[in-house]
Amino acid sequence: MIKALRPGDPGTVGDYRVVGRLGSGGMGSVFLGQAADGRRVAIKVGRPEHMDEAEFRGRFRSEVTRSRQVPPRATAAVLDADPDHDPPYLVVEYVDGPNLAALIRERGPLDTTGLHRAAVGLAGALTAIHGAGVIHRDLKPDNVLVAADGIKVIDFGIAQAFEATSRHTKPDRLVGTITYMAPERFDPAGARPLTAAADVFAWGAVVAFAATGRTPFAGDSASAIATRILSGTPDLAGLPGWVRPLIGRALVRDPSRRPTARELFDALQADGVPKRKWKWSLLGRR
Repeated sequence: MIKALRPGDPGTVGDYRVVGRLGSGGMGSVFLGQAADGRRVAIKVGRPEHMDEAEFRGRFRSEVTRSRQVPPRATAAVLDADPDHDPPYLVVEYVDGPNLAALIRERGPLDTTGLHRAAVGLAGALTAIHGAGVIHRDLKPDNVLVAADGIKVIDFGIAQAFEATSRHTKPDRLVGTITYMAPERFDPAGARPLTAAADVFAWGAVVAFAATGRTPFAGDSASAIATRILSGTPDLAGLPGWVRPLIGRALVRDPSRRPTARELFDALQADGVPKRKWKWSLLGRR
């Protein structure tokens, strides 16, 4: 949803005119912008209060790098960026569609056709992301855009390359959204390497949310949610039979036992659910 600008919001960023506000997060605000040729863009601008923090600059620079690595069919294509600007900014294509969290809030859980498109589309996007050598690490409904041409995964602020050793995570400070975190994300730093299997776990939690409107590890506090993820059993009640086994496999605690994103994609394409190409829109009337 496009919102009006607030007092203090920038009028321009780089060569782009700012015309609206799209949202905000821990690293900054996202604005609707207009390029010189008239096309609409999304501009992520870092928070001014973090400009002197080396870790923040590093994370913003990493987001630009990882976003450029990922094929545009899986994410919003990078158009421009200046991580050394004050404040730093990242310009990507504007995706005209809601995120999955907003879609579920507005319409409720997806029907069979919509859920299949979302599950396959998200598995396809992760296949492309992992194929580019990137782990997202913060996959959640807010970071899944439902566009006219398919699913787009955004916000690579805490993504990392497969070979990276730093997680931007300390034992006393987790970076990400606990509800969709894989169990290995809670390990002490360096206890075991983080792999693409962490995104597959998040895929299971996100698709379960799309199907039921609730997360499989719900709790009344962050610590309760973490405890359920680490030692409890996911709530898979209400999931359709065709997707329940796949979600169950994606949510196992041992990352080596989870399917890959490609295996999820292939399994969903081969099942008996009436389907079309994964790039089709979820935005049609139910």
